Amino acid sequence: MKVEPLTAARLAVMSDEEQARIIGRMSRLEAQAHWADWAFWARDEQMPPQRDWRVWLLMAGRGFGKTRAGAEWVRGLAERDGTARIALVAATLGEARQVMVEGDSGLLALSQGACRPHWEPSLRRLRWPGGAVATLYGASEPEALRGPQHSHAWCDEIAKWPAAQAAWDNLAMGLRLGIRPRIVATTTPKPTSLLRALIVRGDVAVSGGRTCDNRLHLAEDFMAAVTATYAGTRLGRQELDGELIEDVEGALWSRALIERCRVPATPPLMRVVVGVDPPAGASATSDACGIVVAALGADGHGYVLEDASVAGRSPEGWAAVVAVAAARHGADRIVAEANNGGAMVESVLRAASAALPVRLVHASHGKVARAEPVTALYEKGRVFHLGAFPALEDELCGLCAGGAYVGPGRSPDRADALVWALSALLLSGPARPGLRTL
Repeated sequence: MKVEPLTAARLAVMSDEEQARIIGRMSRLEAQAHWADWAFWARDEQMPPQRDWRVWLLMAGRGFGKTRAGAEWVRGLAERDGTARIALVAATLGEARQVMVEGDSGLLALSQGACRPHWEPSLRRLRWPGGAVATLYGASEPEALRGPQHSHAWCDEIAKWPAAQAAWDNLAMGLRLGIRPRIVATTTPKPTSLLRALIVRGDVAVSGGRTCDNRLHLAEDFMAAVTATYAGTRLGRQELDGELIEDVEGALWSRALIERCRVPATPPLMRVVVGVDPPAGASATSDACGIVVAALGADGHGYVLEDASVAGRSPEGWAAVVAVAAARHGADRIVAEANNGGAMVESVLRAASAALPVRLVHASHGKVARAEPVTALYEKGRVFHLGAFPALEDELCGLCAGGAYVGPGRSPDRADALVWALSALLLSGPARPGLRTL
């Protein structure tokens, strides 16, 4: 019978009794070895990639364990290779010392006993008993990296480096010792030119993950608070999910514009509509059926309430989703594009929502042309998102002036449904206060 090795992940799902029983069987030395063993605690995504690489870019959310992964890589290297000459580079010298060396997950905290390096702060240097040496640098002083030679480097939070390209270039040109020079770069992503350039290079292995991947070592209150506040927002996707989110040049919507339009609650609602952009087909590979619920508030502003879009459904299937979304929000009307089989669209929607009026709209202009007046409403502060809708917002930010679409998927179906809904509410004549009908 095969016995699975004990890992932190296995330990985490065990009951307190099971954990106590297993730990109780260990000798004191065995228990200490487990707690100090990085292979025991490390998750797969915290370990160096299996493929060949010159640069390992570990791009992940806050609290993921990036610092621990970088420090453990340096520690393992220094303890097995006495000839290693390692550059430790942070945004500033102070951060290199506070985080990479003296921090809770820094090199001094991880190194124990005879393997612990000697720290010489006045020389910005760590010396291991076996001969390996690590020197600290700040990217804010890129010229300090011009001249010194290294065999390896750990670069921390490169997305916040000042003078990032100059510091990186000077480091790379001095990385000429040893047989296989290597760089590990750990960072929370931001759309900087350095990160964009690294991601597309063939000698760069990119890995990453989310804050919640490390929940075993994070306070439950912290996880609950940041998830409730930031989940799905641009900041949350970047800082918690480790996504590199960029604005597309020429896009009708920017990420910053959408963030300005995000609200936690709505005023009393006058009318609610469900915008529908039906797919042309009904197979699993068909485009999604865009289904977006929006409302007109008593303040005269539009509010996006839900993105209920679905993919791979039959006409009866997506029509049922529309009906459920309409009932959930007390919708007054369904507004659906009729270009792809108008009679069929009306028929399945009426069958699914017999009590609701269905208004069919015909697209006489392209998606971008229809979207431009709605973009103007956002810019005027007349449309708001109740919470976050990541998939929908990715599509909005992929619609570009001139007609191009560079967002996810083949077609911006969610964005089109939003445009139909908001156009019906805000671009079809004046609202009459106190009414919930069109």
